[in-house]
Formats: sequence, structure tokens, C-alpha cells
Amino acid sequence: MALLHLAGLAASETACRIAAVTVDHDLRDGSAAEAARVAAYCDAQGISHTTLVWQHGALRGNLQATARAARYALMADWARAQGLDAVLLGHTQDDQAETFLMRLGREAGLDGLTGMAARFSRDGMAWHRPLLGVRRDSLRDHLRAAGLGWSDDPSNEDARFDRIKAREALAALAPLGIEAAGLSRVMAQLDDARNALRHLVGDVARATIRQEQGDLILDWAALSTYPAEVTRRCLVEALVWMSGAAYPPRREEVAQLMQAMTQDGQRTLSGCVLRRAGRFVRLSREAQAVQGQVSATDAVWDGRWQCEGPHDAALHVGLLGDAGLRQCPDWRETGLPRSTLLASPAIWAGETLVAAPLAGLGQGWTARIVADFHDRQVSH
Repeated sequence: MALLHLAGLAASETACRIAAVTVDHDLRDGSAAEAARVAAYCDAQGISHTTLVWQHGALRGNLQATARAARYALMADWARAQGLDAVLLGHTQDDQAETFLMRLGREAGLDGLTGMAARFSRDGMAWHRPLLGVRRDSLRDHLRAAGLGWSDDPSNEDARFDRIKAREALAALAPLGIEAAGLSRVMAQLDDARNALRHLVGDVARATIRQEQGDLILDWAALSTYPAEVTRRCLVEALVWMSGAAYPPRREEVAQLMQAMTQDGQRTLSGCVLRRAGRFVRLSREAQAVQGQVSATDAVWDGRWQCEGPHDAALHVGLLGDAGLRQCPDWRETGLPRSTLLASPAIWAGETLVAAPLAGLGQGWTARIVADFHDRQVSH
């Protein structure tokens, strides 16, 4: 409510257009009435408001994580339909401090302990958290002064949830001088350190990693001379770029991979294949990871490939695979490994191969990577 009120004030002084959305997770009594109160406030203020009800069946596993993912997806779809550039979220300095404690309990590294980002992208939408530096109590005081009420979520008192445990722990730490504002300053210092490390990792990646037809060639002998954390981050960045994964692989998995790559051989992780031969490691897409992925010929395939040629609605882009490669007699002349070509994009008409741009069967088609590896911000 405080975010909504403040956004309304800002919009009245600028040319910005705002709209509001409430996600009703339909998990407890009273949620619909709370959404209706927000809708009534927006109607009185002349602000467009939409209530989205999460249509879910039986829920298993981590309820809060599942609900959060659904909430973001619903809001992203709504924002695009509204023609909005970004979505504002009301996370506060208290939320940030609680997140720090939760991640500390999970033994997070530098990236995790920097807290929630003030700006980020998710589900194809830009998200902003303008209140990360503001205490929750300050926002309540603002609402009281404006004569506005708010709704308290009863789950905020449910100690089964980690966030509530973190909230109670933060209160218990207050006598030691550990409070939200102080933790916010610590996180800012950690973020400065992370940004410096990102800069170094970007320089090292540009010096030791090159791109070749969708593969990455890592000069492992050179890369291994840098501090282990720099090497690890370069490798993780390469894996995330190649796989398109929303999150990097677990630190333990990456450590095991780095140890294994002290010797020649082949390994797999995150839908990628890594082959070390001498000083170099070739990182390729794993064919099995893209089995069944299909897109229109004018759409991006596997999050990385854009095909150009005589587009036709009867055609589609899919994995070349074994069956397709057998129909490419000149594939060896491309100089690319067989395993790389197996995972490459091909143009199909049903079950009939039309073209395989990377495997020497162009037929008027080309395929290019839509985002160069070194254009990606090194962020892991």
C-alpha cells in the first residue's frame, strides 16, 4: 500500500503512467477481501487495478518458492499486456536484512550475501525495488500520516517459514547492534567487492575464452593460473550462457568439475559437455538437453540460435541429432566436432530435414548466436 501511494504521488508529478496489480494466491480466507480493498483504493484514485487469482491444484514442496514463481509469472504477463516497461516491488530494508540471514544460514557465498537486487530481469520483464533502503516501520508511519490502512498477512506470524524465523532472529540480534540498517551497509560493501570481482572476471574471460560456432573454447592452462574463484566464476558464466539456465550450478558440482578437468577427458554439467584435450577445454551444448525443443523458424531456438532463410509456417527449427547428421555428407569439412553438430539447430519439415546450416547443408539457411558470450555481463 505504501508503494502504491508513493507511486501515485510520483505519477501525479511526472508523465509516468502507473497501473496496479494484486495477486490473490487463493491460499487462505480473507485474501479476496484484501484484494478488493486495494481495488477500491485504486478506483478512488483513478488508478487502473487488476486482481489476478493464482489457479493452482494440489501444492507440494516449498510452498513459498512455488507461490513466488507463480506470482512473478502472473505479474510479468500482466505487465506486458498492459504495455508497461517495468514492475515495482515493495521489498523493504527489513526484507533485505531477513534475506541476508536466510542466505547466511544456507552458507551462501559473496553473491548471495549481497542481498536482493534493486533492479533485475525475470520472466522477460524488468523489475525494480525502490524501497530497499526504507524500513518497514517508516512505511507504516507514512501510511498513518496519509490516513491509509493496510492488511497484515497472517503468514507473517507463521514460524514454519524461514523468513519468519529470520525476522525473529533479527530481533534477537538487536542487543548486539545487529539490525537492518547495519546489515544493509554490510551488504552494500559486499556488493562493491562483488562488482570489483566481476570486472576482473570479465577481463580474464575475454583473455582466455573464445567463441566458435556456438561452442566456447577455454584456454584452461591459462585460466587455471588465476585464483580459483576467478577460474570458477569464468566457468560458471560459460555454463550459464551455454545452458540458458536461470541459476548457476551448485558450487559443489562446479568444484568437482574443476577437479576432474585437471586431466584430459569428457564431463557433463548443466546440459553442457566439456572436453579437455591438452591446454584447451571445448564447452558444447549437450544434444540430450535440447531433445524435443522446437520453435518457429523466425524464433530463437534454445535461447541462443536465430536462423535466417526462406521462412515458412510449415517449417520448424529443431535438434539436428544423429538422424539429421547422417544426411549431411559434408559435415566433416566444417571442422566442427560431431558432438557439437549433433546439438546444432536444423530446419525441418515434419520429419524431413531441410537444412543444417552448421553441418554444411545450408540450402539458403544460416544460423547465428543472438548474444555473444562476451556481451553478457559476468554476474556469477
